[in-house]
Amino acid sequence: MNDRTKESGSQTQSDWPTYRIAFVNTHPIQYFAPLYAYLTRYCGLYTTALYLSDFSLKGGQDPGFGRAVTWDVDLLDGYEAKFMGGEKASRRRVGGFFSMVAPQLWSEIRQGAYDAVIVHGHNLAAHHIAQAACIASGTPVFSRGETHLRLARPGWRKALRKPLLKMHYRGFDGFLAIGSANAAYYRSMGISADKIFHVPYTVENTRFIAAGVTVSADRGATRAKLGMDPNLPAIIYASKFDRRKHPDDLLAAYSKLRSDGVAAQLVLVGTGVLEDTLKRHVLDASIPDVIFPGFVNQAELPSVYAASDVFVLPSSNEPWGLVVNEAMCAGLPIVLSEEIGCADDLVRNGVNGATFAAGDVDGLMNALRPILTDAKLRAAMGQASLERIRSWSYAECGTGIRAAIEATRAQRRL
Repeated sequence: MNDRTKESGSQTQSDWPTYRIAFVNTHPIQYFAPLYAYLTRYCGLYTTALYLSDFSLKGGQDPGFGRAVTWDVDLLDGYEAKFMGGEKASRRRVGGFFSMVAPQLWSEIRQGAYDAVIVHGHNLAAHHIAQAACIASGTPVFSRGETHLRLARPGWRKALRKPLLKMHYRGFDGFLAIGSANAAYYRSMGISADKIFHVPYTVENTRFIAAGVTVSADRGATRAKLGMDPNLPAIIYASKFDRRKHPDDLLAAYSKLRSDGVAAQLVLVGTGVLEDTLKRHVLDASIPDVIFPGFVNQAELPSVYAASDVFVLPSSNEPWGLVVNEAMCAGLPIVLSEEIGCADDLVRNGVNGATFAAGDVDGLMNALRPILTDAKLRAAMGQASLERIRSWSYAECGTGIRAAIEATRAQRRL
């Protein structure tokens, strides 16, 4: 029995009926592709991804990173992928509502004999075509989105969105909540609890945990390769360098801690619009022991996490933050702003990390201080992170999707 079979629990695929499901998504995504393969292999959920574009397979330009990104994991392995419109999918790019229309979804869903279709989002015309095709063909259709109540919206937009989305949501058989904040949002929209199913946002835990264990023995070598101090506890940030994620707040908090005599180093992994500004500030203010490894791809990330001691994401207006899942797989304490969607589910203050108010540099500094100055606390928090993330996995996704399908089937038989 391998790790993935263990993760799926005591049942085997032969214990349950096989369902054919489809996900409607914009393009192959490094976090979702392994989920589709897992559902197909271990959960009796033969999964097809109906993609609107293939740009991520060709090293598509990512505006947040400010560069072309080609992922070093296979985004099409282990499940069926269909690109809507063939050559047209190669030309589509995510933009406004009509940037991805994909009328091909209509015939694919009506003729595909799917037991369920999961539509990821509602901000593109293609999402609504997929929903309409499900309704017309009698195919159960579920919504999976990222919204939560702490996301900032202009007042006029909130007033306009709520009635429109309430109307839109009436066409779904159920809602696959990525976490408790997302579930609370659906309840606020009048969705009854019996139509909300737990399908958590997660990463390929087994790969990240196994890779972290493998590379932890080479922690010293990784630190040497990156130019890190072998003895200082390391804070790691791994995300885009954009204003919404506030790497500048982390740099400010770190600078204050160093001025107060707290021993630490800061590893800022990523690229983006703030990169030059951050590097210039480090030089101008003579902030010591700040490392910029640049963009680090998926296969290399576990070694960088394993060489670090505490993970920080200071974002505002963040729907979830899957890098947090990755860092927890490496057994790191987690410090997050309260506005991040995963904070309620993945971080317990004083147990595996701490939260602070977004934009509060002093609050971030105070959250970090005890973790950096107490090695035993860091170790205990890191172990607590690892224990928590083991139960926030693809197995729970499979259980939630099956529960949604079976509840809908039971309701339709009434």
